[in-house]
Amino acid sequence: MSLCQATLVQAENNSSKSPKILVLGDSLSAEYGLARGTGWVALLEKKLQAEKLSWQIVNASISGETTAGGQARLTQLLKVHQPQIVIIELGANDALRGLQLPATEKNLRSMVQSSKKSGAQVLLLGMRIPPNYGQAYTKKFFELFGHVASSEQVSHLPFFLEKVAQQIELFQADRIHPNEKAQSILLDNVWSRLFPLLR
Repeated sequence: MSLCQATLVQAENNSSKSPKILVLGDSLSAEYGLARGTGWVALLEKKLQAEKLSWQIVNASISGETTAGGQARLTQLLKVHQPQIVIIELGANDALRGLQLPATEKNLRSMVQSSKKSGAQVLLLGMRIPPNYGQAYTKKFFELFGHVASSEQVSHLPFFLEKVAQQIELFQADRIHPNEKAQSILLDNVWSRLFPLLR
C-alpha cells in the first residue's frame, strides 16, 4: 500500500468514527431553489469544521416531505448512520396540506422516541403557519412542537424561521422558501440550540 493510499484509508476510518448529526427535514433544509452548498445545513457543516468540531452531517431532507414520510424513513436512517444527534425539521407541509394536527403530533412524537431509543439526542425545530388557516389551527400547530419537546424532554427551537419570516427580502419569489441571504440566520437559530448538544 502506498503512502497516499494509507493516508486515504486513515482519513476514511477517522471520518467513519466521527459522531454524526442527522438532519431530517423538508425543502427548508434541502436547499430548494438554492445553489448547492449554500443552504443552512451546508453552512452548519462548514461552521463545525471552522470550530474544529469533528462532527459529520447527514442531510436526509427531501423537498415536500411530511411527518409521515419522515417517520417512514427514519428507522432505516438510524440503522445505517447511527447518529448521535437528530435534528427534526418537519411539519410545515402537513399544515400546508391541511392535515389533521393529532396525526402530525403523533408522527413527530414517534420520530423523537425512535431517535431517543437509538441513543441519539434530539433537536426539534418548531414552525409557524400563516393565519389564513384559521386562528385555532394556527395556534395549535405552533404549540404542538413545544408539547412534544416538553413531554419527551428534548431540545426545542420554538420557531425555525425566527428573524426571517417577517422579512420579504429574505424569501425567494414564491415567498415560501427562504433565499440564500436567509440561510446564515437560519443557521444561527439552529446553532443556539444545537451547540449545547455537541459537548
